[in-house]
Order: sequence, then C-alpha cells, then structure tokens
Amino acid sequence: MWDGVDACNPERKEEGDRLATGLCHPGCCWLEAARLNRRWAYRIYPRALLWCGSRKTAVMTTSDYTKPAVALSSGEMPLLGFGTWQIDNADASEAVQTALEAGYRHIDTATGYQNEAGIGEGLMAVGLPRDSIFVTTKMPPDNVGKERETLEESLTKLGLDHVDLWLVHWPPNKQATPEAWEQFIKAQQDGLTKSIGVSNYSLDQIDELIAATGVAPAVNQIPWAPTKYDPALVAGLKERNVVLEGYSPFKLSNMDDPALTSIAEAHDATPAQIIVAWHVKHEFVVIPKSTKRERIVSNAVGAHIELTDDEVATIDGLSEVS
Repeated sequence: MWDGVDACNPERKEEGDRLATGLCHPGCCWLEAARLNRRWAYRIYPRALLWCGSRKTAVMTTSDYTKPAVALSSGEMPLLGFGTWQIDNADASEAVQTALEAGYRHIDTATGYQNEAGIGEGLMAVGLPRDSIFVTTKMPPDNVGKERETLEESLTKLGLDHVDLWLVHWPPNKQATPEAWEQFIKAQQDGLTKSIGVSNYSLDQIDELIAATGVAPAVNQIPWAPTKYDPALVAGLKERNVVLEGYSPFKLSNMDDPALTSIAEAHDATPAQIIVAWHVKHEFVVIPKSTKRERIVSNAVGAHIELTDDEVATIDGLSEVS
C-alpha cells in the first residue's frame, strides 16, 4: 500500500498546498520540484504520492520482501536485496522501479557503479515511504581521505539525507585502514548512515578495525554462493556479530549441478530461486541482479521458499572450499 495525496489536483488543492508548500501551480508540481532537490524532497515529504498530469508515480505490490530480515543495531536489513552492479545509470531507474514493484525493499549500489543518480530517480519515482526501503552504497578504496565528501555526493545523487548502510568497498591498498573506518564511525554518529560495514574484508582485517576503534562492522559483503560456503568463515563473522552479505550468487554457482536442479524440481522452482532460498535459510543476505523484469520477479520468489534441513545440507555440500 502507498499513502499520499495528489498535490496537483485542484479538488484537493488545500491538502496539496499543505504538502507541497505552495509549489502546486500551472507548470509546476511536487515532482518537478523534487527533481531539483531530491534530498530535500525525500526528507520532507517521504510519503507523498506524486502526480504530474496523467503520470502517477506510486508502487502498489502484492509481494513484500521486507521479511525475512536480519537484525542490525540500527534496525532490520532485508535478507533479499536487489544488486545493481553493472547496471548502467541510464537503466538503473527502470530496474529499481521494477524491483520495488516486485516487492524488493533493499537496494544495493556503490559510488564505483556510477549509477547512484539513476537509482535515486527510481527511488523517487516509486512513491514509497523512505523508511520502507533499505539502501546501501559503498566508498571506493581510492577515496580514503575523502570519506565525508564521497558519502555526501552519494546522498545527493540518491536523493536521500541518509543511507541505511555504508560500506568500504575494498580494503584500501589491501589494508584494513582504521583511519578510514574512524570517518565511517563519525558519519554514522552524524546521522548520514544508519549502519556501517565493509566489503571484501578478511577476518584479520575486521579484527584490526575492531582493535583500533572498538567498533565492529555491521556487515561484510563478500562473493558468496554454495560453491563458496565456508563454515569457518561463517562462524568467524558470527562470533564478531558481523552479518554475512553475499554478492554474485549465480555467477559463482553451477546452475546445472544435478543436486541443485533436483531440489529445484522438488519445489517446482528454478535453480536461481533455490540459491536465494539457501542464502535466506542460513540468514545470509543475498543481492541477485538482473535488468530483465521476469528474472527480477522470479529471483525474489526464492526468499519465500522453505528448504528442509537435508536440502540445505546437500547444497552446503556443493562447497569447493577446502
């Protein structure tokens, strides 16, 4: 469900004026003003349903993948997210709108993807409450020393006044780099991000950050799939209260593996859906990516497939980690 008003409808002019603060007049509407300053618009009127002539920008879905979720200190992170790596900026708005229409409530991007502006347009277009969408972005390792500037640029492009999760994309110069982590902590304290984390960090590098600052990353985003399953790494992150988030779940998998296809057939599902279900069963965050509507919708269904313990064990056995 969405909530909001048609601020440009003359029959609802009074209510429109209250929300649009005088912006409702011929040739101008809330949406046009919002496009000029998306951060301002999303912060002040996150629940507005936007209209401009015959163009309605609202999302009404029958599915909602807010749940299942994993707890962070700042709230909950949906286990199913929508990955946007290698989605061009020009295609990002439509892809994000399609994902949100399909029920995704978690969007993953990065400064390095160069698609934050398009994603911001997609977020603005859907008309969903800001607090119903979990947004992650990441700082490139080369931006050490420009942490605050990088995040503020991301927020401007995304049209947000904060993100839900900000990650160090890769260890800078292959080092933990506590000085950068200190700036992430400051950004969190200042309300620019609800949670902070890392990507592609080892356990030793995470320990170095904790030892230097006393603050553990909330999340470590790493390449992950059944073939990458490593119980020791899973246990190590859990001991440190770090959520495991996996990327490239399909690229790293053998989608034709007989064990995987057999389980898929048993659930009248696709191998991709079973891989998503495996992540969710383990409480690993998973961020499948596609620009094709049918695949975006299909992939998400996996988050609600219930695997048996025996099926999970079989999929665990596909690990190539020695």
